[in-house]
Amino acid sequence: MSTQPLKTASVLAFERKLDPSDALFHAGDWQQRDSWQPVAVNEKSVRGTISNRLKAKDQDPAKLDAAIESPNLQRVDVAALPHDTDTLRVSFTLRVLGGAGTPSACNDGAYRQKLLDTVQGYVDAHGFNELARRYAHNLANGRFLWRNRVGAEQVEVQVAHLVDGKPAKTWSFDALALSLRHFDASGTPAQALSELAVLIAEGLRGNRHVLLGVSAFVRVGNGQEVFPSQELILDRGRGDKSKTLYHVNDIAGIHSQKLGNALRTVDTWYPEAGELGPIAVEPYGSVTTQGKAYRQPKAKADFYNLLDNWLLKDAAPAEGDQHFVMATLIRGGVFGEAG
Repeated sequence: MSTQPLKTASVLAFERKLDPSDALFHAGDWQQRDSWQPVAVNEKSVRGTISNRLKAKDQDPAKLDAAIESPNLQRVDVAALPHDTDTLRVSFTLRVLGGAGTPSACNDGAYRQKLLDTVQGYVDAHGFNELARRYAHNLANGRFLWRNRVGAEQVEVQVAHLVDGKPAKTWSFDALALSLRHFDASGTPAQALSELAVLIAEGLRGNRHVLLGVSAFVRVGNGQEVFPSQELILDRGRGDKSKTLYHVNDIAGIHSQKLGNALRTVDTWYPEAGELGPIAVEPYGSVTTQGKAYRQPKAKADFYNLLDNWLLKDAAPAEGDQHFVMATLIRGGVFGEAG
């Protein structure tokens, strides 16, 4: 009986297993924390100056003076705390779903079975302990706050396990005491992180329903500006706002996609990791702010090379890259063979 060589399925897709909601912004007082009001997005009109790099032909004094005399008029969105509040509360929920590594679509039965066997081998060897530990750390250190974390006087993150809509258990963390560069912790935070990681791992295994309520309290100062997500407007016309901020029912917020990017910033197994630190799990290790992909196909460090070698050639990657492949499956996406 002849057997066909295994090949990558042309249809292969995975649903994400860490599913955050949008985050909403509210303002209040660090000491009282008994009254919270929505943070609104407001429009501001400003008269700016010309500050961009000029072309060589425009650098003579006459043309430069003429450019400066033409005001750079802008309409932008801004969000700030009221002047009688000093604390930003950022809140969202996170579902942890089971079935990690099980494709939502696959048109090749033999490939699907080999994939499931490989994933089960990973789970038997490692569980989801390492990945869950890193996801828990990124909740506790407030990485999801992005720019709102920078320069804050104090940041407290509370993570609650919600059962029937009510907190069954709540963990509290001093976010600024936890590093953004590594995933090590000691003392009291380590115990709380371990408990939270166990819960996340159980959710990824599908052993229990896991819904987390996350609230971060960021003490930035009375009336200070805060930073919701910025909307991508592809077709701006003359006179349109140059910056549009995200809001939900007039409450400033952060996109769920941006929260997800922060939570999956766990990849320290790529080349050059010692220099940059953790990056978000992406098939090619893409970091758009640097315009660089850190997992290059030519180095066979990208997701597709690692997955194909693991499944098609039975060449298991190094342990760190196994974690990376599984984290990419948890991230979700469409990974079928290109036509």
